[in-house]
Amino acid sequence: MCGRFIITSTPDVFRDTFGYAQTPNFPARYNVAPTQPVPVVVHEAGAPRFRLVRWGFLPSWTKDPKDFPLVINARAETLLEKPTFKAAMKRRRCVFLADGFYEWRREGRVKAPWLIRMASGGPMPMAGLWETYADPSGGEIDTAAIVTTDANGTLSAIHHRMPVILSLEDVPRWLDGAGTSDVEARALARPCPDAWIDMVPVSPRVNKVANDDAQNIVPLDAEAPAPEEPRAGRGRTTRNTDEDGQGRLL
Repeated sequence: MCGRFIITSTPDVFRDTFGYAQTPNFPARYNVAPTQPVPVVVHEAGAPRFRLVRWGFLPSWTKDPKDFPLVINARAETLLEKPTFKAAMKRRRCVFLADGFYEWRREGRVKAPWLIRMASGGPMPMAGLWETYADPSGGEIDTAAIVTTDANGTLSAIHHRMPVILSLEDVPRWLDGAGTSDVEARALARPCPDAWIDMVPVSPRVNKVANDDAQNIVPLDAEAPAPEEPRAGRGRTTRNTDEDGQGRLL
């Protein structure tokens, strides 16, 4: 699951990390939300390329976007079977430019936000799928969804799903639809190692999309206890679903 994320590295850092030739200039973001334009890197003409897309995937065959659910996440387990994602999984894979994401842990009646970042301090390559939707009048919009998988041991204390975080070595393989088959790419969509990520509790001000500033990522009391590990056999439920409605906003 991923319903909000952050973009805090400079454009130059992202460009150097992912190797695209363009020199886009975009501001830091501390509360990126669904339906907003987001930066991704894709593979076109044999090279990585920067694009801005709408976070909210629309298959090319959609007749009326108003009748299609908001799809912000795509479950890795069903990418090869779901009609919504099959074509994009073969030819239109992308990586979201991000530095971390938020996840919420229910504490009684309250959902407490946590920020998950790379332990290395660098960008977080989140696997995605993109598609161009053309409306009946001829207008086009590029859209995308973040691929999710089971949570690793670190994140499972908060939630049972997480974005697919790729290694920098696997990014070119994920992006290259010609050189890497959908089956081979699916094998890359797995939980990242526990040691890759750190997480800290942050202010509930991130619950409001309008709050988009650096205060969102300031950790709460450094002495705040870590969440308990989930007990064996404890059931988990979620109201967030995919296009059957997968990936709706928390």
